[in-house]
Amino acid sequence: MSRRLLGGIATVLALMAIWPLIQLMGEGLQGFREGLVTLGPDGGRQILGTLTLLLGSAIAGTIIGTANGWLLINCRFPGRRWLRIAQLIPLATPAYLLSATLVDLGSRQGWRIHGLPWGIAVMALSTYPYVFLLSTESFAMSGRRQLEACRSLGVGPWSAFQRVALPIALPAIGAGVALMGMEVVNELGAVQLLGIPSLSAGILEAWQADSNPSGAICLALITLAIVLGLVICERRLRRRSRRWSDGVAGGDATAWPLHGARALSAQLLAILPPVISLGIPLIWAASNLDQLQSNLESDLLGLSLRSFLLAITAAGLAVMAALVLAIAKRWTNNQLLQSLTFLAGTGYAVPGTVLALALLLTGAPWQLAPLLLLLWGYSDRFLAVAKGGLDAALERISPNLDEAATGLGFNWQQVLRSVHLPLLRGPITVGLLLVFVDTVKELPLTFALRPFDFDTLSVRVYQYASDERLAEALLPALMILILGLLAAVALVPSLDQTSKQS
Repeated sequence: MSRRLLGGIATVLALMAIWPLIQLMGEGLQGFREGLVTLGPDGGRQILGTLTLLLGSAIAGTIIGTANGWLLINCRFPGRRWLRIAQLIPLATPAYLLSATLVDLGSRQGWRIHGLPWGIAVMALSTYPYVFLLSTESFAMSGRRQLEACRSLGVGPWSAFQRVALPIALPAIGAGVALMGMEVVNELGAVQLLGIPSLSAGILEAWQADSNPSGAICLALITLAIVLGLVICERRLRRRSRRWSDGVAGGDATAWPLHGARALSAQLLAILPPVISLGIPLIWAASNLDQLQSNLESDLLGLSLRSFLLAITAAGLAVMAALVLAIAKRWTNNQLLQSLTFLAGTGYAVPGTVLALALLLTGAPWQLAPLLLLLWGYSDRFLAVAKGGLDAALERISPNLDEAATGLGFNWQQVLRSVHLPLLRGPITVGLLLVFVDTVKELPLTFALRPFDFDTLSVRVYQYASDERLAEALLPALMILILGLLAAVALVPSLDQTSKQS
């Protein structure tokens, strides 16, 4: 296979990833010209609800993630290493599962778990690890000399955080907040269970319930505009964050030992978010153990097998496409292809309901089967999850290895087989696992595109929660939780690497 053919295959894959969104924008522009696209009666409330939820979650998540990032990198107290790993646990708990269990437990105590404040709390707890991970990296790698100067002058950890570390880390924190925002805009189950008007729910309601495709397209375009703003902010802030690190890192990180009440306060601040996000579902599961036997007689096996096959197929497709795009990017200098591969990797930022609507518009003329559209949607949305790790791994492989191999007469396929693939075995494995688990947890895309009478674990949990039959969702919820924990465990080595660098 020539490099030109490799570039052609990569171009086709990249176009398949971005074509549904192009189709959606084309339909929207045509509708605007013809005056058919309107917000609908609830569009204003849904926009306001989404923006309010986004702002509230960002503020709460920033406080939790930044505080824990600083404490667990620059302070020393008992249990610090395990508490740092525990910050990944909230990634294992889908927001819709946390919302459903909160609603059920609250109803037993006579509490009404409903509305924006609860939504902000749930989304902040579910997404703050994005801020934590990026702020941790910034605190570990940036401004060490300044912090050491602060310590030599007798400045305490709080003053050093305010005056030095926080200003330096602001770009990284902002990038984490942007990633949080993408997850908040994508959320469907939690906002519906808590009765929060949102764009994600509004798109499905306009398309399916109200038979108002023009309204759905309008809401989808507004959602895309919000997400595009978040993506631009995230990219720019990441670049600024990298520049902050240049020339200031080096040596051992500053460490302020904490004792007594201060150490206890730090431990409580670090342990509460993961305990709440994992503990509430576990408490709910323990209170429903008497339902376990009856649930074993249901169609759990069929749901699990269906979810497993969908997830493993989507993971394989996404990783293979990501590998082709990453290799083509390395071996070709075509600027158009470079731009297309970049755009193909932005699908993770697109909310599931928006992507579902785009795929429905794209597949309608061809009468594509719903299951095929669903696999297309999974591969498109989670392509970036696999591609990011492969791109980063390939950047760490020196071009000198490629040049040495080609100098010995190897073509690019032999270099890939003999040099790249052995070195990429780790990123490929992690990418497969992460896409697998993300697919199992994904709700908006699955709910919108699944064939008739074709439920998965996530859809069944959401349906039971909506019908107030949460006891029947016990085992599907536990299986999603276990798979989510596996994804969190897969991220531990990278977190430990950051710790070693610090």
